[in-house]
Amino acid sequence: MSPITTHVLDTALGCPAMAVGVTLYRLEADGAIVKIGQSQTNADGRATDLLPAGSLPTGTYRIDFDTAGYFIRSGRPSFYPRVEVLFEVAVGSEHYHVPLLLSPFGYSTYRGS
Repeated sequence: MSPITTHVLDTALGCPAMAVGVTLYRLEADGAIVKIGQSQTNADGRATDLLPAGSLPTGTYRIDFDTAGYFIRSGRPSFYPRVEVLFEVAVGSEHYHVPLLLSPFGYSTYRGS
């Protein structure tokens, strides 16, 4: 499994958010932003294949969620066309699970397990 995973739950509908585009970036020390992975949430709302299994370099990462595409496909208006979550990898051998709780007009995130 990827050392960075996510799970998107649609809290307005009370179900997993399927087919949400997810892109993973690493922020380099020189300010460069490097795309390192891309996936789409499955029927359970999970993206577990962003990276190959293994450890990560420590540093800052960003996950972008294509929320506009998800809400357009579901026929609902929304306020946030994209959600960007920045987080720090402090220990490269750990697993980092970054869930997104999503509704058309709000979201929250946390470090899961």
